[in-house]
Amino acid sequence: MLMNVANALLAGLDLSSCGAAQATQSAAGSTASSGGLFSGLGTWGTMLLPLIMIVVLIVVMIVPQRKRDKKVKEMLNALKPGDRVRTIGGIYGTISSVKDDVVVLTVGPDKVKLVFARGAISQVEETGVENTMDEEVRD
Repeated sequence: MLMNVANALLAGLDLSSCGAAQATQSAAGSTASSGGLFSGLGTWGTMLLPLIMIVVLIVVMIVPQRKRDKKVKEMLNALKPGDRVRTIGGIYGTISSVKDDVVVLTVGPDKVKLVFARGAISQVEETGVENTMDEEVRD
């Protein structure tokens, strides 16, 4: 019935001046004569709704993901010695060297060197994070 009313509105019928039964009959008559909402577009009318949904899907999901990926790629390409970084495992350190896809981090007060893949860097820290380890661990 909702589709009939929508078709009647599209056909330009005034539903306020006629009763519900007349509106339903008028809508049914207009549906039969017009053939439906997308009938004027022919074969393209049946393909219009799925195409619109695909475009919306691309705009809502894929475009923002590509923007995020581009930012991450730019960040990884801009890594240089001296940057304070955090790895995907949560290790904070300072980059001591970068060569191809290998990043060497200096970690902790003992200046331990750890080797990571470039993709394992989660983010470059704006402020330095120092671990002074003033407290000792006691049992």
